[in-house]
Amino acid sequence: MFIYEKKLQYPVRIKNPNPRLAKFIISQYGGPDGELGASMRYLSQRYSMPYPELKTVLTDIGTEELGHLEMVAAIVHQLTRNMTVEEVKAAGMEDYFVDHTAGVYLQAAAGWPWNAATIAVKGDVIADLTEDMGAEQKARVTYDNILRLADDPDVIDVIRFLREREVVHFQRFGEALRLATDRMDQRNVYAVNPAFDR
Repeated sequence: MFIYEKKLQYPVRIKNPNPRLAKFIISQYGGPDGELGASMRYLSQRYSMPYPELKTVLTDIGTEELGHLEMVAAIVHQLTRNMTVEEVKAAGMEDYFVDHTAGVYLQAAAGWPWNAATIAVKGDVIADLTEDMGAEQKARVTYDNILRLADDPDVIDVIRFLREREVVHFQRFGEALRLATDRMDQRNVYAVNPAFDR
């Protein structure tokens, strides 16, 4: 069960709208390595995780990623609020504007809509946890790229926080992988599912 706290995990207070910046930050909302994919991946993987303490890790991180999704949406909304048609054109957002006006839509920076095919749920302890570590690193690289392009201190502050959480999640999944490997019979470590390898 989830309990919704009506505040962001980290405050998003952007003073200056900037649709050009929003155009690429939206990738962490609905892009291939964004927060929606991360939350759906982890919350789905938890069902086939055989170890209760690792189900908890997947649930905790998946839930936190939902909070990050909300933060990225807040960033995009604040960067695009009250934008004029001239600002839309200057930012190269005409295609987005025609389809979504200033609505926050699940898409990558390149314009592709979110697709569940970008996430992996294999039902195998090793495969899923390894995928999760890779996903956190890909998200970190995306935040690194955003930081290279961003020029607004209010945005940079929030993006740095989100990037730091990707590093922490990578470390937690690494610990989870070590714990899972220790708990599994070594001859079964690379089996499709240890329960089927008897």
